[in-house]
Amino acid sequence: MINNKNKICIIYSHHKLGDIIWQLPYIKSISEHYDKSVTLITRPQTQAKDIFKDINYIEQIEYNKFRKNLYYWIDVYNLYKFFRKNKYSHVYLLDKISRPAISARLAGIKNIIGIGIGSQSKWITNKKFLFKSEFKYNFSTQSKKFLELQGIKVNDKKPYIEFSDESLNKIQLTFNLENKKYIAFGIDAFDKWKIWYEEYFAKLADLIVENRLAEKIFLICKKENQRYAKKIIELSKHENFIDCSDLKLLEIIKCLKHCNFFVGNDSGPLNLSSALGIKSFGLVANTSVKQLENSNADIILSKNYDTSVDVGIYKIGDNFKKDRELMRNITVDQVLTHIQGKI
Repeated sequence: MINNKNKICIIYSHHKLGDIIWQLPYIKSISEHYDKSVTLITRPQTQAKDIFKDINYIEQIEYNKFRKNLYYWIDVYNLYKFFRKNKYSHVYLLDKISRPAISARLAGIKNIIGIGIGSQSKWITNKKFLFKSEFKYNFSTQSKKFLELQGIKVNDKKPYIEFSDESLNKIQLTFNLENKKYIAFGIDAFDKWKIWYEEYFAKLADLIVENRLAEKIFLICKKENQRYAKKIIELSKHENFIDCSDLKLLEIIKCLKHCNFFVGNDSGPLNLSSALGIKSFGLVANTSVKQLENSNADIILSKNYDTSVDVGIYKIGDNFKKDRELMRNITVDQVLTHIQGKI
């Protein structure tokens, strides 16, 4: 029988929005196992405090920068103080980072449960952890295997972000959302070789508008990648775009929730859109579609997709074909036909 005096903290140190979204089913599984909502510690770049605030199995979110060199030990000390103050019974580490395990040991936490790769294995208390060979699989598969080794059942591997109407209504935009058909394009990515070409997005937009599938199109990208939005607008025959490069993440969420569907690269906005329950189409040519197998997204693959990238050689991603030209193998007609068959 689970001890309800347990107090659980979960650590995930990756900085990409999409990566932490993939961990939501496993954070939820830990919460369900102990019948307790949990504390999550992650990087501030994820903006988890904003996007996960309505998720009921996460009661508290804290940020740590997980820095290097001298700052490494500053982070260890700050985590130590946090653990001592909150008196957690269990600390779970969902990636290979060591410093939270060191901090937890110093704080006297009895149950420090980690995946066990590298120096982390010296500090954790669990005896069953992942083998190094299992790191050639995607992060979702790794987390599932890890939790099952700890006797934790994973009931649903699909991530879902709860976002209440109250929270949505509090988000203010500088423009009005009209009573029109909106869709969104996710036009950039952290890895530039994952990006579908601007002329393809522009042509797709023209065809979508001409086929009356949408009247307005949000172009979602980071501010530093605004050039992609500007080029798409320049190349298109129509003036139906809203450049979202200046918007904050919460404002983008409000736009997404107003959309009929989303089309985008294998990147954070695709994962965000699908987790929010928006009909989402992902464009994949040179990364692993296996990474998205637990997503709600509908994946459109290049016609010559290489399945060898679905499993890494030593770790997931080490054999990706990092060539943007491969994205040309996903044609505009292919994408339009796929969308028309699904909506």
